[in-house]
Amino acid sequence: MNEEREDCFSIADNLQFVRGRIKTACERSGRRPEDVTLIAVSKLKPFSDILEAGAAGAEDFGENYVQELTQKIEENNSLVESRPIRWHMIGHLQKNKVKYLIGRAALIHSVDSVPLAEQIEKEAAKREQVMRILLEVNIAGEESKWGFDPDGVIRAAQEIASFSHVRVLGLMTSAPFTEEPETNRVYFRGLNSLAKELAAKELLSVTDPDFRGPVLSMGMTGDFEVAVEEGATMVRVGTAIFGRRNYE
Repeated sequence: MNEEREDCFSIADNLQFVRGRIKTACERSGRRPEDVTLIAVSKLKPFSDILEAGAAGAEDFGENYVQELTQKIEENNSLVESRPIRWHMIGHLQKNKVKYLIGRAALIHSVDSVPLAEQIEKEAAKREQVMRILLEVNIAGEESKWGFDPDGVIRAAQEIASFSHVRVLGLMTSAPFTEEPETNRVYFRGLNSLAKELAAKELLSVTDPDFRGPVLSMGMTGDFEVAVEEGATMVRVGTAIFGRRNYE
């Protein structure tokens, strides 16, 4: 299931390969491929790679760093014909960077505290906009990961529900890194159950013009097929599309 691709393949080839794997995972689990949004994670990759992926049909791109995201937005806007891109903020977000995302990011995946949600509410209100967010859950309880614990996210969602400029569409998690994707199934299943509980309490917005709710953003290059089988509506795939990153 966890197939590898060499970096010599083109971005277009890789996209087709990943889409095929999503389709197969949907078939195994009785789902429709159109219910799963593929987010191409382009962090630390040049804007030219985004253009290549866009030419191959990619529309949703995820970035981990606010400065890099805004720079790429500006590069896209400077084109004679800008690409129709939906930008996703998927990395850890500091409160002092929130102002740069309002009206730019289509969705913030990584809201991991009520104070951060309060800052988003404050900045969105200034611009008379409604910001769509996901609540990040540390579903595996890893000390190195950000996010609410399962009980805490329910309390947070209840508090954030009163905010008039923030709309919570669903949940996000980053499961443990593993060589065996099957070991993360329990975490993806748990996040799905948690989202259903929040939706039943009417703490998630399940009607949105762009995103099918409740949103479950889970699964990356190493485990996205298992995530799809367990209900992911968004998978965040970088290496399998753009190749390995150079962190030097």
